[in-house]
Amino acid sequence: MLTPPPIDLDALRHYRLSRLRRQLVEMDIPLAVLLQPISLRYAVDYREYPLFQSHIPMSYLFVPADGPVVLHGAYNRHYELVDDYRPGVGPNPFDSGFDLEAAAKQFARDVEGFLGEIGAGARHARVAVESLPADVFGALKSRGFRLVSGEVAIEQARAIKSRIEIDCMRHSIAVAEHGMAEMQRALRPGMTENQLWGILHQVNIAHDGDWIEGRMLASGPRTNPWLQEACNRAINAGELVAFDTDMVGPFGYCADISRTWLCGDGRPTAAQRDLYRHAWEEVQHNTSELKPGLGLREYAERIFPRRSEFIAHRYPCFAHGVGMSDEYPKLYYPEDRDRQYDGVIEPGMILCVESFTGSDRGGEGVKLEQVVLVTDDGTEVLSTYPYEDRLLV
Repeated sequence: MLTPPPIDLDALRHYRLSRLRRQLVEMDIPLAVLLQPISLRYAVDYREYPLFQSHIPMSYLFVPADGPVVLHGAYNRHYELVDDYRPGVGPNPFDSGFDLEAAAKQFARDVEGFLGEIGAGARHARVAVESLPADVFGALKSRGFRLVSGEVAIEQARAIKSRIEIDCMRHSIAVAEHGMAEMQRALRPGMTENQLWGILHQVNIAHDGDWIEGRMLASGPRTNPWLQEACNRAINAGELVAFDTDMVGPFGYCADISRTWLCGDGRPTAAQRDLYRHAWEEVQHNTSELKPGLGLREYAERIFPRRSEFIAHRYPCFAHGVGMSDEYPKLYYPEDRDRQYDGVIEPGMILCVESFTGSDRGGEGVKLEQVVLVTDDGTEVLSTYPYEDRLLV
């Protein structure tokens, strides 16, 4: 077991809430209504039933730019940044049945009443909302609110990490890498993908982590194309095993690391070494080009020149932000340049630099990914798990 670092939770929570409120002020938004579990965790460190909350929002949070923070529908009342607790309406069929009109109208009245309490004035007020049912959205619009994206406000707040958040990320990464070491020690021919993947889940929960976003582990022919999730397939000697942790770990921070191993004690084939070298060189090159102050489009123009046979099965991005989950920004390959939005890489951002290398002619594939902190004068690679020496020779 790894011992967690001495995290000042009070300072961590106050930093995050102040970042969000400052963003609301900059966007001229008097109130944000938050329902997503990661948003609730970010704003007030609310951690109750997050996966349940993601599809049946039993709780929601009123975060004003200035005024009391109010939590609706919470089972527990021990959150230091919450000023008031109120009943939740439950604008979903599980809580309110199939006719959501009454629940939606009550939800809208609560928003209107709260805006009056904080002196914002309800008519034509800008309210940031996220993931609301259509009935509630309509009820709020009918009362004259100008609804804007809550996701934009909270993603901009989350993009820049404090020193304490970075310490949380370091610990989550350390736990993930501890789990990866346990996986690699356990890997043997005949075990299933699910058996191997379950080790990381156990390590995460044992260290007070939360969940893993997907089942991104595949072996042998299932490694290409990528994004085939773990199953009960038995892993054979001499096959590649590739995975992506996507682990929301201790303190709610995401360790997003990818490695590819060779199962068994044999020597890799020339084709396996070639794939691995290409993926490794891509990650090294794109990490070296990552710098503070660089525009997103400018960064995209500097990336590693991939061989043509690996373009069709490319990963959805060559880099992306990470914090409490995958987040802004997302960096697209040149083949998807029409989707690339602009922005600036800033100190305090943490990005994952990605590679999936798999030929359009078939065969196996290699997945590698590093977590990189952007500093004032450069970068620091936060993920330290060693590469597979047999595949780099």
